[in-house]
Amino acid sequence: MLDIKDALRQVPLFTELPEAKLDWLCEQGIEVWRQAGEIHRAEGDPADHVFVLLEGEVRITQKVGEQEIVLATYEPQTLFGELPVLMGQEYFWASGRAVTQCHIFELPKDAFWQLLAACSCVTKVILRTMALRMQDFQNLSQQREKLAALGTLAAGLAHEMNNPAAAVIRGATNLQDIFEELPCMALKLNQQQMTKAQLEFLADLQCDVTKRATLAPRLDPLTQSDKEEEVTDWLDAHDVSDGWKLAPTLVQAGLDTQWLETVAKNVSADSLSDVLIWITTTLTGVGVLSEIEQGSARISHLVKAIKDYSYMDQAPLQEIDVHEGLESTLTILSHKLKKGIVVRREYDLNLPRITAYGSELNQVWTNLIDNAIAALGLVARDWGLKTGNTQSLIPTILIRTKHEHDRVLVEIADNGSGIPPEIQHRIFEPFFTTKGVGEGTGLGLDMTYRIVAKHYGNISLTSTPGDTRFLVRLPIAANNKLIEREIA
Repeated sequence: MLDIKDALRQVPLFTELPEAKLDWLCEQGIEVWRQAGEIHRAEGDPADHVFVLLEGEVRITQKVGEQEIVLATYEPQTLFGELPVLMGQEYFWASGRAVTQCHIFELPKDAFWQLLAACSCVTKVILRTMALRMQDFQNLSQQREKLAALGTLAAGLAHEMNNPAAAVIRGATNLQDIFEELPCMALKLNQQQMTKAQLEFLADLQCDVTKRATLAPRLDPLTQSDKEEEVTDWLDAHDVSDGWKLAPTLVQAGLDTQWLETVAKNVSADSLSDVLIWITTTLTGVGVLSEIEQGSARISHLVKAIKDYSYMDQAPLQEIDVHEGLESTLTILSHKLKKGIVVRREYDLNLPRITAYGSELNQVWTNLIDNAIAALGLVARDWGLKTGNTQSLIPTILIRTKHEHDRVLVEIADNGSGIPPEIQHRIFEPFFTTKGVGEGTGLGLDMTYRIVAKHYGNISLTSTPGDTRFLVRLPIAANNKLIEREIA
């Protein structure tokens, strides 16, 4: 086995290093060995060393949720772990695991900085390598961020569609049963030898109750219960079978004992029970149709929202209404907003349309609103623990738009606990995150910054406890620049 000096000399990075500097390097670092499958450094460990892989293979991964994503795989005679140190990160944003048995040289970051300062030959190679790796990492991570956002949106859409879709399926099944019952009921009534006047009354009655059902006001539970009891007593007094089953449907349709008296006067006592069962079944069918209509309308609304959000079947660059993008984003995220979060809108109704990449701007709104939701979820929980009353603070997101001379302002604010002043200047840095290990990639706001910059706009942050605001300004006059770039 080669001694450490000979091993480092074979690393391309150190081939031009003077002998004295190589001796110094050997004295500064330490050798470690890792078995296959063993963690070398874990995500969240202090970024206080850089590493030279002398033998073996190391895989760099990042945990996002329950998934472990592979970022890179390093082979022998490779420097790694330098990105967090060079970027001033305090902790590693990824983990390194030995794929095979590994021999690693660990160099403290202070010694690494001294090496860079003293040896230009090493500095040039490291900076060139860093630039390439940074680009690769950002491209990979940003792609993953987009896929993660897509997964979040898909999960939200599935969550939102589940209830209306279930209502439509349930309604279709119930409607099939009703359609099977109604002909039998009609035939049974026809066999009771009703007079022409009675048949005309039933025809008018069917039309009347259908109209009443569509116009009937929704009753509060107590009133509904009282009226059901009155109707049930009337039905029992007139020997109508299973009156307690009919009463809820009749009351919901706005029918009362006075209406029942009218029916009783126009049909025979022997037919009354069959008539009321026929009417109730008809009303049930009308109610089911209404549920199917509402469920279908909700699904249609969600599909339109996702098409608006993604600008499906539309040119990437086009004139857009910023408010439409904000609203479609809120619709997509509505499953998260139902957890007690209030959304206040202060829209400038005279806001001009702008030329932009609509789907990319919607990613900006998604990142900012989703971050606000996460912050408010934490503050509502913590506030409730401290005060014993989660109603003491109403989690609120404010979305405000304004026409500022040659710019459009979109402001997204929340009344969460805020972002500490000491890290506010780093909030848009790649890989920087305030979330726990495995909970965030640190690329959401970096991507947001890049998209805004792509539109020749700017994004800024102000934050104090109870008032965090992201302000996005997009120039209206940047249209020609975007169009020229798109053509080029």
